[in-house]
Amino acid sequence: MQTLDEIKQLLHRNKLRLHQELLQSKEAMQLIRKSVSTNLTEEEKEKIKIQLLDICKAIPAFAVFMLPGGALLLPLLIKLIPDILPSAFKEDLSEEE
Repeated sequence: MQTLDEIKQLLHRNKLRLHQELLQSKEAMQLIRKSVSTNLTEEEKEKIKIQLLDICKAIPAFAVFMLPGGALLLPLLIKLIPDILPSAFKEDLSEEE
């Protein structure tokens, strides 16, 4: 069983990851708006592609989490399919192991 401090630390870490993911999504939206009036560089196109893939990955993970018992099922699903996590959540995964 995890202590209260460990749980608080995990919640704080995930809050920071979610904030990072939101900032990346905001940047992607700005690039999409920019693409209406000008051509994007290859680097900007790649950023948009990565962020759109992250959004597509987050939707199924959220859907699983919302199912009854999903809070228990999602960690198992992440172990089986590690690519289901958006990039902001994967960056610290190697640090935890």
